[in-house]
Amino acid sequence: MRALLSARIGADFNRLWTASAISNIGDGVTMAAGPLLVASISDNPSLIAGAVFVQQLPWLLIALVSGAWVDRLDRRTTAVVVNVLRAAALTVLTATIATGTVTIPVVYLVVFLLGVGETLADTAMGALIPAVVAPEHLSSANARLGATFSVNQFIAKPLGAWLFVISAAVPFGLDALTFAASAALLAGIRPVPPSEQHERTSLRREIGAGIRWLWRHRLLRTTAISMGAGNIAFCAAFAVFVVYCRDRLGLHEVGYGILLTAFAVGGLFGAGVATRLSRRFGNGAVLRAGLVIEVLVHLTLAVTTSPWVAAAVLIVFSVHTMVWGVITATIGQRAVPDHLRGRVSSVYLLIQTGGAALGSLLGGLLAGVWSITAPFWMAAVIMALITLSAWRPLREA
Repeated sequence: MRALLSARIGADFNRLWTASAISNIGDGVTMAAGPLLVASISDNPSLIAGAVFVQQLPWLLIALVSGAWVDRLDRRTTAVVVNVLRAAALTVLTATIATGTVTIPVVYLVVFLLGVGETLADTAMGALIPAVVAPEHLSSANARLGATFSVNQFIAKPLGAWLFVISAAVPFGLDALTFAASAALLAGIRPVPPSEQHERTSLRREIGAGIRWLWRHRLLRTTAISMGAGNIAFCAAFAVFVVYCRDRLGLHEVGYGILLTAFAVGGLFGAGVATRLSRRFGNGAVLRAGLVIEVLVHLTLAVTTSPWVAAAVLIVFSVHTMVWGVITATIGQRAVPDHLRGRVSSVYLLIQTGGAALGSLLGGLLAGVWSITAPFWMAAVIMALITLSAWRPLREA
C-alpha cells in the first residue's frame, strides 16, 4: 500500500520529501545544540535568547523579498543552492567550535545566514510541491511532510543534546551534512522553470501583487489572519510554558519533557487522520472545529492544575494544529496561481512569523505583570474572537 501511494505521488515528491526529512533532522539537532553552545560561551540569558531571535529576524526583514525571488527563479535550483550555502555556513561554525575560536558574534552571524536561507529554501520548496504532485494527492503529500516533522521531534532534539555532550562541534557538522545531502536529493528533481505568466517588473510591484492577491482571496485571507492571530495566542501562552509546568502543574525537567513528547505524539496522529477528516466532514467543518478546540484548550490550561489533563488537551491541540496545517496548505497550493506561489506563500509565512514573535513578547510580559495563567486567558479570548470572525468565511473551504 505504501509503495502504491509513493508511486501515485511520484518520484520527484519522494526526493523532496526525503530531502525535507533529512534537513529537518539537522534543524532539530541544531535547535537543541544551539542554546547549549551559546550557554557554553556566555551565561547571559539575553544572549542565549538572542540567538533564537536573530534566526527569526530574516523572516521579518526579507520574507517578502525572498518570495518575489522564488517566483523569478527556478525553484528547485534555488533550494539546491541555498542548502549548499547553508552547509558551508555550518561548516565554518563547526570549524570555529572545533578550534576553540567560536564567539557570540560568529554564532549570531551564522544563525542569521541560516535564517536568510530558510526564507528562500522553505518558500521555494513550498511552491515546488504543487509542481511535482498531482492536485488530488496534495493532501496526502502535505500529511506525509507533517508526519515526518513530528517524528523528527522525537529523534532530532535528544540526538542534538547527546551529540553536544560528546563534542560541541559534532551536531553542527552533522547539520552541515544534512543540508548537503538535501541539496543532492533536490538536484535529482526535474527542473521546474518559473511560470510563463510571471511578468518581471520591480520587486516592489511584484511583492505588492502577492499581497493584493492574498488579500482579495477571502478564504486564504481568513486562514492567514486566523493563523497569525493563533500564533500570537499560542506563543504568548507557550513562551512561559516551562515555568507554567513547574509552578502550576508541579512538574520539573522530566515532566516538562514528557508533555512536549505528548505534543509530538498528537502531531503524528493528526498527520495520519487529516486527509480522512477532510474527506469525511469537509474542510470547512474541520477548520471551524479546530478554532473551537483552540479556545477550549487555552481555557482548560488556564484553569487546570493536573498534569494529566494538561497532557490530554495538548495531544488534542497538536492533532488539531497538524490537521489545520495540512488542510490550509492544500487549499493554498490548489488556489494560488503558479506564478504567484512564492510571493503569496511569503506573505502567509510573514503573518505567521510576525504573530509568533509578538506572542512571545506578550507572553512574558503578561506572566510577569499578572500571573502565569494570564497568557492562557488572553489566548482563549483571542481565539474566541477569531472563531467568531472566521466562522462564516470558512464555509468557503
